[in-house]
Amino acid sequence: MLERLKQIEEELAHVESQLGDVAITSDRQRFIEAGRRHAQLSEMVKTGRDWRMAFEDAATARELLEEVSNDEATELRDMEAAALAQAEILEERFKLLLLPRDPNDAKNVIVEIRGAEGGEEANIWARDLYEMYRSYISSKGWALEVLGSHSSDTGGLTDIAFLVKGDAAWSHLKHEGGPHRVQRIPATESQGRIHTSSATVTVMPEAEEVEVEIDPNDLRIDIYRSSGPGGQSVNTTDSAVRVTHVPSGLVVSMQDEKSQLQNKAKALRVLRSRLLKLRQDEHASSQAAQKRDQVKGGGRADKIRTYNFKESRVTDHRIGLTLYKLDRVLAGELEDVVVPLMLNERQEQLESEQF
Repeated sequence: MLERLKQIEEELAHVESQLGDVAITSDRQRFIEAGRRHAQLSEMVKTGRDWRMAFEDAATARELLEEVSNDEATELRDMEAAALAQAEILEERFKLLLLPRDPNDAKNVIVEIRGAEGGEEANIWARDLYEMYRSYISSKGWALEVLGSHSSDTGGLTDIAFLVKGDAAWSHLKHEGGPHRVQRIPATESQGRIHTSSATVTVMPEAEEVEVEIDPNDLRIDIYRSSGPGGQSVNTTDSAVRVTHVPSGLVVSMQDEKSQLQNKAKALRVLRSRLLKLRQDEHASSQAAQKRDQVKGGGRADKIRTYNFKESRVTDHRIGLTLYKLDRVLAGELEDVVVPLMLNERQEQLESEQF
């Protein structure tokens, strides 16, 4: 740990020298990246030095115990215990700061929600999930932009894609990807029976054009007339766009804008992010596993989380978390679900790292 601290101090000194280098300051992107890294390293160094000082204070108190009377020894033992307790807290904080940063942390986030199994109730559930996330995003002070959506006959959503901009949006939302199962009596159920339905949520970092280059020859673009619930036309011009990426088979449709060009631009934006996620999954050698985690078949048996209305229960099956405040969660109070997932990820990282 002390050796790691020394290495970080040396890197901080190097970055500080870069911030005074004309070659860096004249390049806006490099200057921003250097400034961001300087802030990260400064926090690491401060925490690491505080940990080292607390550890040294405990060692000093222990050495003095051999030279003092019994009356003074009690006070020194208390000082040693307090310093060790502080050192332990700071050590854990230092370890967390040393964990590799997710390369997507600084990116905007694209979220897609689709009704899966359960017929029209699945589409209504997809709409409810969107409202939940919209409230949560608003409470965090993040910005939300709907990229495209398709409504169902009863006011649900067959699918919706939206962009989220905000500090730490990725780290908070990335664990939301996967099948979300609901158990409740649908509004369309006349016998009062509980039905089980599901919707899938896919969470992706927004890709920049420089990150993912798309060959126009790999695209098939279809133009058609926008339609609403029941298939009725909602536009008198052919402005809706369907973009198919032939090599991967990925398909994105957009119809919310009146302009064909705007719909095409939004479709390419989502397609680029899907391709980036696909590439990142492959790079991690876990494409199949992550695909199962996020989308699977959208089946009721495949789920990351269950929302049970009768018991007012929310259960996240990945970490065994159960909360009995369904109404508050659906109102957007997601922190009690999101934060434990973030902490679980960090704990798994800590266990896999060698300090």
